[in-house]
Amino acid sequence: MSNNQPIVIITGANRGIGYETAKQLKERGFRVVLSARNTEEGQSAANQLGVDFLQIDVAEKKSISNAVIDFKKRFSDSLDVLVNNAGIYPDEGESILEIDELHLFTALRTNTLGPIHVTQAFQELLEKSSRGGRVVNLSSKLGQLSNMGDVAPSYSISKTALNAVTRQLSSTLNEKKIAVNSVSPGWVRTDMGGENADLSIEEGADSVVWLADEAPSAMTGKFIRDRKEIEW
Repeated sequence: MSNNQPIVIITGANRGIGYETAKQLKERGFRVVLSARNTEEGQSAANQLGVDFLQIDVAEKKSISNAVIDFKKRFSDSLDVLVNNAGIYPDEGESILEIDELHLFTALRTNTLGPIHVTQAFQELLEKSSRGGRVVNLSSKLGQLSNMGDVAPSYSISKTALNAVTRQLSSTLNEKKIAVNSVSPGWVRTDMGGENADLSIEEGADSVVWLADEAPSAMTGKFIRDRKEIEW
């Protein structure tokens, strides 16, 4: 790997916005490490894009710690960008009044605790980035408190909590020159978003890619949509 080539890990990148983000960042000259829970699906996606694969189940701390060891052995002892993209949407059509407790726990474990644990695990590598480390957390407009409704309560709550994680991490890591931001990609035509969604996958990945590459390095602790700051 060239010393000047930035390296990025994207979790849950075997499909959807994560896959498109991997594709676009590779085109921008990044060394892309595509991560997924399922090894077969993740390796297949990485092969299609011509990028590297690293197995990570963000809901399992042992998997995360193993991934750090594997990453340092195979790729680098530094990391420029971490995109916390992996997420689940467990409760279509449910009401907060009848929410399945297991759905809530599962959503929080993957969508909120996952990014915390992965960022903690890769923190030392992000600190070694010569460009200044960046963490991009994939949030959602459904997690936006200023416009909160009654849709998908487990998912929405987990994304609101992820935004709080972004604020906490950005405050803690700012002195270490690591920028941490949340992004709302919008309603995107993915397996999760459905075919009636407003945006193409390319459009949905745009702000994610921007935060990973072009956004001002001093910008941190923000909630971004369409490359602009929005209300929490």
